[in-house]
Amino acid sequence: MLTRRHFIVTSAALFSGALAAPAVAQDSVGFDAQVTRPDPDPNANNPWGLHPRFMPTRVQHRAGLRAGDIHVDAVARYLYHIGTDGTAMRYGVAIGRPGLYQPGTFRIGRKAEWPSWTPTANMIAREPHIYAQFAEGVPGGPDNPLGARAFYLYEGSRDTYLRIHGTPQPWSIGTSASSGCVRMVNAHVIDLYDNVEVGSMAYLYQQRIA
Repeated sequence: MLTRRHFIVTSAALFSGALAAPAVAQDSVGFDAQVTRPDPDPNANNPWGLHPRFMPTRVQHRAGLRAGDIHVDAVARYLYHIGTDGTAMRYGVAIGRPGLYQPGTFRIGRKAEWPSWTPTANMIAREPHIYAQFAEGVPGGPDNPLGARAFYLYEGSRDTYLRIHGTPQPWSIGTSASSGCVRMVNAHVIDLYDNVEVGSMAYLYQQRIA
């Protein structure tokens, strides 16, 4: 069983620092400007009112973890991106609602900027009053549920339809809010995006402490 005990990092911070079509939004630069500040430091301010612990923070991690991989602690609501120097960047996230979060080991099969989004058939069947209206898809943009960036999680060659992605609902960070995906603040997922390679692994840990 994959548990957070395999990767949990030290508590000391070093410093603060779904279905989708492959199309990229035409105005990605303009969209980026709407959700980020000119200051390149993603921790420069906190317009979303997040608890400080959910802001980007560099922390130490246990030895033996592969640089470049992502680890999601579903208990603390953290995503860690493992660096090459014994540290990781930690971001606050939202995870799937009870019964919808899926722990496991996944490969990042592709990634996209300002992706379009279409709810899965299961989402529409489960909550047609919410998702049926979007059955034809939603183009990329600041109001798109996948937000500014998306990482597509695969098992082998199979797309699981699980994503790590941005969100137009930053107030959901720290909660169980999604239909199974892992959400990040748009500015934070933009900061992460260029540092994560296709082929890296994403480990989504159990929601219970073990």
